[in-house]
Amino acid sequence: MSQDEKPTAEEPKGFVVRDRRFWNREGDEGASPSQPTYIEQLQQALRDKDDKLRAVAGRVSAIETEYDEARARMRKELGIEVERARRSLLAELLEVVDNLDRSIGAARGPEHFEALKKGIELVRGQFLATLGNLGVQPFASVGEPFDPARHSAASAVPVTDHAKDGRVVGVIKEGYCIGQDVLRPATVAVGKLSS
Repeated sequence: MSQDEKPTAEEPKGFVVRDRRFWNREGDEGASPSQPTYIEQLQQALRDKDDKLRAVAGRVSAIETEYDEARARMRKELGIEVERARRSLLAELLEVVDNLDRSIGAARGPEHFEALKKGIELVRGQFLATLGNLGVQPFASVGEPFDPARHSAASAVPVTDHAKDGRVVGVIKEGYCIGQDVLRPATVAVGKLSS
């Protein structure tokens, strides 16, 4: 095929480099076509780059697999730690229930009312101490100005003293905080100046 001829259907339709100046010289009928050295060098460089790319892709795939395994392992370990902490807290709360049961068992008749009251107060103190170990503390509300971030108003109570207007005059449910954050706002009665 001469340079002016078009490729036949048997030749590939992709990009084919043929430098006919060096491959088949006229008069070399039996010579097999050989590529020039620079083309062989380019093809070898391309093969080397392909090999390096495959090696890098393999390392990236291995790193991704290792990362996914580490993340799954950390999630599992975190779940185990959360469950361990939950069980520890529940065990401490069961101690409080045991003491309540003992207090109720000690008060079998009206003559034991004071003993029951004292036992319940001791259990309440134990329960608050358990909460305190977890960072939960009650906060004072009576006499404080009403603060919607710390208080939930259940009712307004008429007051005649100007100093009690807009202040908490009674607590229905104690408020608790954990650190500086409010865990549960106090349910309170707020003084409202009567006219």
